[in-house]
Amino acid sequence: MHRPIDEPVQPHGGSYALPSANGQPHPHPLHLPLADDVPAPWYGSGGPDPARVDPVVLGALLDRHGWRRRGGAAGRYARWTPPGPAPGGTSLLVPESRAFPDCEDLLSEALTALARSAAPSAREVLVGLAVPSDEIRWWRDVPQGPSGAVAWTVQEQLRSASRQLLLAGALAARGRAGYYGARHRRQALAALEGILVGPAPGGRGLTAFVPVETGRSVAVSLHHALHATREAVDYQRATGGMEAFDAAVEAGVSRELTEAVVALVRGAEGARIALAWSPSAGVPEGCAARPEPVEFSPGDLPALREAGARYLRDEPSMPVRITGAVVRMRRSGTRGEGTVRLRVLAGAEVPHVRAVLDEESYRTAGHAHLVGLPIRVIGRLESRGGFRRLSDATGVVPVQVDEAERDRLMKALHENLDFFEEACGGDDD
Repeated sequence: MHRPIDEPVQPHGGSYALPSANGQPHPHPLHLPLADDVPAPWYGSGGPDPARVDPVVLGALLDRHGWRRRGGAAGRYARWTPPGPAPGGTSLLVPESRAFPDCEDLLSEALTALARSAAPSAREVLVGLAVPSDEIRWWRDVPQGPSGAVAWTVQEQLRSASRQLLLAGALAARGRAGYYGARHRRQALAALEGILVGPAPGGRGLTAFVPVETGRSVAVSLHHALHATREAVDYQRATGGMEAFDAAVEAGVSRELTEAVVALVRGAEGARIALAWSPSAGVPEGCAARPEPVEFSPGDLPALREAGARYLRDEPSMPVRITGAVVRMRRSGTRGEGTVRLRVLAGAEVPHVRAVLDEESYRTAGHAHLVGLPIRVIGRLESRGGFRRLSDATGVVPVQVDEAERDRLMKALHENLDFFEEACGGDDD
């Protein structure tokens, strides 16, 4: 059995894996950084600043999270109590506007009370004030254990499916496709940095706070895609036809999204996704002010799976002209065609591709790397394998680059020169 070219290999025989430009191993491309992985710039900044809090936004967040307004001085302030029975005397005085002299004092007292409150919703209100965010909520109908808890694996499945849905929304924000594979993944992952995640009590729900400044397009794309998915599933279940899924691609539906919904619903009696816009940023153009939650059930799974398979099968390959640095070479002997792996610098929205080159092109690729140059190659980016393979590769030529990039490539070569010469087939001129 032959080792796939994108697996790590030890330098021996006719195969060698070149390090990245800085001499370090390449990072795994599928890691999804969320708030508990990558600290965002606002971490450690404390709670919201009373001097910058809009009392109208605070009132809107309290209302969204179930706090109850119980009067107050008309036109001056409102009194809010936590959701649920027996508030225990806890209440907030929130001014109607910043027009009154004691506005900042009242806001400071309200924020302090929220920080000390035992109500789970208090934390979510504070997050919404500190980081203006669109809120995406997932909920799965699963059996509960003692005191309403759920199994660890159930919570992990919820988190994993939620990450997949966010990634699908970020991919849709980059462009429309029925199947993305490796395309746009690097940019989509970057769009998710800084998202905050808060679990709901009992482990059956999860909330993502998507910062408006960096993630509004993700939330909007996911909103449209989920509703289009629901409509396409209803159409398929009513008529047996898959045409609605074809049209739904323009709304952001993809194989990545259908797989994420399948992961969310699988093993549950049902699942629901709800979205609420940041009150400080307002409602995005073309979206409902209060979007209806989107619900899926196990009966939807066959249609979702069929749609995913259809997207994978029908997404076409595409002609590309890629500029890339050679990071791995392999061939079975000292002559003949060989396979190279390129770190893509330009020409395709993927981090790496591999291509089979004829003997002359393979030698050109090796010599280009020996002098610290990337190559340019023409071919078709194949959907099979996730757009990581370049077929019909031709026209391999070295490409001039700036001195800094050339120095990085040469450093990687000099650290492993003997192995690279072996991989190239030695002096096979």
